[in-house]
Amino acid sequence: MATAAIDRRSAIVARTTRDRTILRGFLEQDRLFSAYALCDLEDREFGRTRWGVATVDDQLVAVGMEYNGPTPQSVFLMGRNDGVAVLLRDVIRPRAAYISAAEEVLPAIASHYRLDPSPPMVRMWVDRTSFQPFPATVERILPVEVNELNRLYQLGLAAWLSPTAVAEGIYFGIRVNGRLVAAAGTHVVSRVARLAVVGNVLTHADHRGRGYATGVTSAVTAELLRFCDQVVLNVRSDNPPAIAAYRHLGYVEHCRFEERLGRRTGSALADLTAPIRRLFAQRRSETPAPPAPITQAHPIDPPARADATEEPR
Repeated sequence: MATAAIDRRSAIVARTTRDRTILRGFLEQDRLFSAYALCDLEDREFGRTRWGVATVDDQLVAVGMEYNGPTPQSVFLMGRNDGVAVLLRDVIRPRAAYISAAEEVLPAIASHYRLDPSPPMVRMWVDRTSFQPFPATVERILPVEVNELNRLYQLGLAAWLSPTAVAEGIYFGIRVNGRLVAAAGTHVVSRVARLAVVGNVLTHADHRGRGYATGVTSAVTAELLRFCDQVVLNVRSDNPPAIAAYRHLGYVEHCRFEERLGRRTGSALADLTAPIRRLFAQRRSETPAPPAPITQAHPIDPPARADATEEPR
């Protein structure tokens, strides 16, 4: 598969784009797999992203998205191996990144990145017809309660949730004797795509095994399904208890994919010649009109987007 990328690379053009119509059309081919990327087309997130497309004879064959933020950044890749290989060669080039892609795209990624081993991730989803609520005494977490939420997550100062993130997302928690011991929330939400991603599911170690994580996940899901057609989440494939609990809520598996930490390979010479290759690719493609300025609706760094979802246990 990697050989095909080399053999055909002269026919492939990779360039950056800010055309959300083109991006949405490609991502909607598998909206559940590309849920994060589709939600990142919303104004609130779009200003934090950098997009690339690979085309063959004006036909779009691959899309890549780089989420700007502290290293390692998040990268999403979708499409043909040869297109992905050229995107990583010429457009999407972070030094280190958490790379999300289908397993069949790994050969293209491995031609540019050393990938750490990791079990596959499971993308699960639910809609109104399949959702099975789980009864629990939960409460909506308010922006003024963000300090309690951060203490529970113990994310560290560089990745703490902001009050704005809580206000713009949906978070529910469970308290025991007044103390927040379990919570779940949202990573990204798109009212345009009517799609959302549940994440940040956590129960304090002293309170696990009581169904709290299932309860807060149920509450977040129920609220999202008021205006979303589908809700998705990620869970590690080596966490059967969590998979079983989410199935109890009506979530079903859509696909398995790779989410690996990757470090870029290559020589200093390759880095020096990259701008020349990008310029050559741009000249071969039709130059798009300059995009309108994007106002970042949420300039605060979100928590880590890679959601291992270790709950429930």
